[in-house]
Amino acid sequence: MVLKLLTENFRTRFGRPLTLAARAPGRIEFIGNHTDYNGGTVLGASIDRGVTVALAPRGDGQWCFATENRAGVVTVPATDQPARLTGNDSWVNYPLGVIAALAAHGRPVPAGFDLLVTSDLPPGAGLSSSAALELSSALAFLALTGQDVPRAEVVQWCRHAENHFVGVPCGVLDQGVSGFGRRDHLVFIDCRGPSFSTVSLPSSARFWVFNTHTKHALVDGLYAARHRECMAAARALGVPLLADVKPAQVETARSRLSPESYRRAKHVVEEIARVDATVTALKAGDLAAVGRLLTASHRSSQQWFENSTPELDFLVDQLIAQPGVHGARLSGGGFGGAVMALTTPEFNETQAAAVMAAYAAKFGSNPEVLRTQTGDGAALVG
Repeated sequence: MVLKLLTENFRTRFGRPLTLAARAPGRIEFIGNHTDYNGGTVLGASIDRGVTVALAPRGDGQWCFATENRAGVVTVPATDQPARLTGNDSWVNYPLGVIAALAAHGRPVPAGFDLLVTSDLPPGAGLSSSAALELSSALAFLALTGQDVPRAEVVQWCRHAENHFVGVPCGVLDQGVSGFGRRDHLVFIDCRGPSFSTVSLPSSARFWVFNTHTKHALVDGLYAARHRECMAAARALGVPLLADVKPAQVETARSRLSPESYRRAKHVVEEIARVDATVTALKAGDLAAVGRLLTASHRSSQQWFENSTPELDFLVDQLIAQPGVHGARLSGGGFGGAVMALTTPEFNETQAAAVMAAYAAKFGSNPEVLRTQTGDGAALVG
């Protein structure tokens, strides 16, 4: 049904049938906030919402991009060194960045194509619609050019696209979870390698995502600033990355760290320890312990990493007071976006509505609520 609708929409936009399609899921950052680019560990969940791209080759040396939520087509000359776009067309930088990454790694790039993007993943909610667009585009480009590439390489190229073309110094969390996701599992990433594996998630686990629709524009410098601050903290501690120290070492070194470096290091190093503790709790099936770790993660983001907001803090406070909620935390880069709650099956729409009403009374707007579950990783469609 989804492929049939996509086929119809592609024909409406471009006047001809699609050749292939690829889909990649969004992700929930389960725990491991800003640990990835610091060389640490992280857990994420691919979800049952995502981004799909449909593609058909064309022979005139033009790349034509369209998305279902915008009118018009963005046309770019095919080249192995595309230029970044600005303004309303800047969303095209994600697939363009993938093409630039393919060329940078000596891979063939498509000579020309029509591309249509469709999504049921809300942008700006901390669910990484950008990585989903990168992964789905990458699989489509590789299929169009007849290339079979190990998934770990595809993930790294998509990260390269975001780092070097889009301009966000992210780690490999978003692309790794979207690429290696598996239903009823979490993706565990040791970002030093990186290496990817999965951890079984108890069947009683449920996810609720509360999207505040507040600012979540990572490219505007907030994410980059935290990246610089973490690198500065690592240098002050005499290590390449913050993953190279333990929590006790940060406390011992506190007197010779700037207040900012101490706060950033404390959050990241303790967050890595929380990721490892979460894996242990998951293997024991102890979701109550997992929930406590999730909430502790948010408090650390709130106090030490300072990437939370009053809206996110309020949602966490409201959610953890509800029966059936194991824990809650911001999910994603922070500075707005969404809160994830890990719940029992008994948590329901009535309780979610109570949280929404309290939020609306305080902030004058309603969050969008997404009840979601784990889903499989990026793949060709059909």
